[in-house]
Order: sequence, then C-alpha cells, then structure tokens
Amino acid sequence: MDSATASTHAYDDVRPSGAPRALATEAVHAGRDDLARQGLHAPPIDLSTTYPSYDSRAEAARIDAFAATGAEPDGPPVYGRLGNPTVARFETALARLEGTESAVAFASGMAALSAVLLARSSTGLRHVVAVRPLYGCSDHLLTAGLLGSEVTWTDPAGISDALRPDTGLVLVESPANPTLAEVDLRAVAHACGSVPLLVDNTFATPVLQRPAEQGARLVLHSATKYLGGHGDVLAGVVACDEEFAGRLRQIRFATGGVLHPLAGYLLLRGLSTLPVRVRAASATAAELARRLAADPRVARVHYPRIGGAMVAFEVHGDPHEVIAGVRLITPAVSLGSVDTLIQHPASISHRIVDADERRDAGVSDRLLRLSVGLEDTEDLWADLDGALNGALPASAEPSRRAAGVG
Repeated sequence: MDSATASTHAYDDVRPSGAPRALATEAVHAGRDDLARQGLHAPPIDLSTTYPSYDSRAEAARIDAFAATGAEPDGPPVYGRLGNPTVARFETALARLEGTESAVAFASGMAALSAVLLARSSTGLRHVVAVRPLYGCSDHLLTAGLLGSEVTWTDPAGISDALRPDTGLVLVESPANPTLAEVDLRAVAHACGSVPLLVDNTFATPVLQRPAEQGARLVLHSATKYLGGHGDVLAGVVACDEEFAGRLRQIRFATGGVLHPLAGYLLLRGLSTLPVRVRAASATAAELARRLAADPRVARVHYPRIGGAMVAFEVHGDPHEVIAGVRLITPAVSLGSVDTLIQHPASISHRIVDADERRDAGVSDRLLRLSVGLEDTEDLWADLDGALNGALPASAEPSRRAAGVG
C-alpha cells in the first residue's frame, strides 16, 4: 500500500453484489484489496521510522487532530509511533475478521491489555470485574494492581452484582487459559450493562467465534499465537469500535508499545492461512481429546464445546514425566503454532498466580495443556502414548496394559 493511502478503513469489504465476503475469503484478501491496482501481489514492508514533510503547518494540524481524537492522520504517515502502513494492513484485516470497525496492534498481548486498562483508568474507571481463569500474566497484572487498577474476581453469574460506579471493564477469556472453560458471551455482555466487555479470543480466533457479534465491545488477541501461527512473531491486538480505537492509538503513541512493521507483515501473512490451520488442527485435537478421555492413565480431559486446537488434560501419574517424555511434541510455553506444544501450567504460564487461587480456578497441579499443531494424528498419539507410559509408577504399568490401552 502506498503510504498516502494507509488506513484501517481504506478497503472495500463486500463482494460486487453487495453481499459480505466469507471468512476464508476475507482472511486471504482483507488488507490486500488495493495491491493489484498498484501492480503488486505481496504487500510491501514499510520500515521507515519517520516520513518527510515540507509543510510544517499542515503537519501541526494533523498532530493536533490526532491528539484530540486518536484518529489516524489523513495523508502520508508522520512517525512510526503514530502508525505504520504495513501494520495498518494487519489491523484492517483483523478488524474485518472480527467484525469490528477498527483494530489497534501492539508489541505483545500484554501491551494490548495494558493499553486497555490505561484507557479506562485514565477516565477514573479503575475497577475491573474479571472471571478466572485467565492467562497467568493477565491475572497477575490485575491482581498486583501494577497499572493502578483494582479487580473483583467473580464467576459469570456474579458479574452484574460486582459492578460499581467506577467499574471500567469486565474481562473474560473464553475458552479460558488453560482449563478451556467457556462462558456464555451473550449473557455476560447483557450482565455488563453499559460497562465495556473485553473478551480474550486468543484460543478461539475469529474462525470459531466472533465476540463482537455477541455483545463484546473489545476483543483481545495475543497475536503471537494463532494469528501469527508459526512461532516467529510477538504481538497483540485489540479489535473494537473506532471511538475506543482512537483512545488506544493515543496510549500506544504515548507509551511506545508499537508493533514492528516486519511483525505486522508476518501477521498479515499468517491471517491468510488462519481458517485452514485452525480447522485442520481442531480436527486432530478433537480426536486426541477423544482418545485421552478413554485412556485410564488420564483422570480428566477438558475440550471446548466450540472445538479448537487446544486440549487440557489431568493425569493420574506425574505430569512432569509426561513433559520430559515427549519426543515429537515440543515442551514449551506458548501455543498456536504449526507444531504441537505441551506445557505444565502450574509450573510455567500460571506459576505467577497464587497457588490456592490457581487451584480454585481449576488449574490443578496435574493439568497439562496441549496446543495441537498440523502433524499427523497417529504420530502425535504415539508420542503422547509413550510419554504417558513414562509418567506411570512401575506398579501401575501392568494394569494399564491389561486395559488394552496404547
């Protein structure tokens, strides 16, 4: 995209007939619709940090306009902290996939959540109502009050009673990290009244659910995960209405949590295969969840009703031995990559959460979280089977074999 035309609102979003485009089509074309007219096929990467301007009076007017509303400046870019054309393409595409007016990208998912909290607290609305479990660092950010916020933890049924005059945000994650617990987003949005609902949609992606259609005002992604999809980019993004986007852009400008243009390019590329990747990985995950649920070495399996590529399961044996025993699956934090990852949440992603609160939220010490990738199902099952064997005490091995498992 030519620098002068960078905008999250610069592209047609319907078929010539006027009908909305399908998600798979949007994933491939959103943010790229102008390329052919410019004689381009792949989107360009604009690495500039600053841009020339010979009209300083006009530049001052554009900066004043941004300071007033946070709207993207008309005309060519001004400075990399105000916005970048390559990143704007990704923002356009993600907003279209989530069905929102706008999206604002950040250097990480935590930077994105921090910007939302700052946007609300700057207006005096420091109180947050949240439902556990959440991603461990999100939980810690709220509990520790690092940004001056105060949190009330509740279950979904208690949201309306937990609201106060200074409540600025309700935060849920569904399916939740790491237990994959789900909430009724439409009911939660109704309970919020006029308070904005933020839904962390990282696990589901817009392929499986679009929270804005169910009443959420803000949709958060750790774009590091499925949106990028290849374990090589760190990013976050908030999809929202344009009014809130303006405030987030102002905070991004002031705090500097900007997304690098190369990361924006990789995320836009990742979106093009998002529906294919999510559906393929989800099919494998559903089969692995079925096998794990029937396995006597496994105490409990968590798998969302909406599906997805994440599986959580609790083992009878030592979960640390399962982590140590995998060979094809990678034992590592994070998720959403093309390769399968496994981790022990109580040791890593949720270690920062108080142990009693962690267990109360359903994150047991025997819980393992599996992010299913694009490998063959049988190869993954063979690896899990061997690792589960290694986790059993020696005395339990004969009974496992007698049950005909593995």
